[in-house]
Amino acid sequence: MPIFTHITIGSNNLVQGRDFYDKVLAPLGYKRLMDIEGKMHAWGDKAPEFIVLKPANGQPATVGNGLTVGFAAPNRAAVHKFHELAMAAGAKDEGAPGPRAFTPTAYAAYVRDLDGNKICTYCFAAE
Repeated sequence: MPIFTHITIGSNNLVQGRDFYDKVLAPLGYKRLMDIEGKMHAWGDKAPEFIVLKPANGQPATVGNGLTVGFAAPNRAAVHKFHELAMAAGAKDEGAPGPRAFTPTAYAAYVRDLDGNKICTYCFAAE
């Protein structure tokens, strides 16, 4: 059984967030599975596992200090495509595609989305 049922992050502009995640999650094999206009959009493989939403309390969305959402990548080319598309969509670079020291096969890229949330993608396959 997976440890998480889903992960949510807040956005102050759902249309902008929807368009951003449609672009950057596609090369990783994830698609948008659910839309509740004006409230939330959700992506996943078979179930809505990653959700971008307006905060339920009506307050502005803010960035979680120390929070990073990591997406699985099928290969290193997908890591590069994720980063390329994120940068083209206006993301801020937080770590270009490349090896990560904590395991011999870790290969990742980090960005901040258009709301400032830190996201990354990792591939652990040797290539």
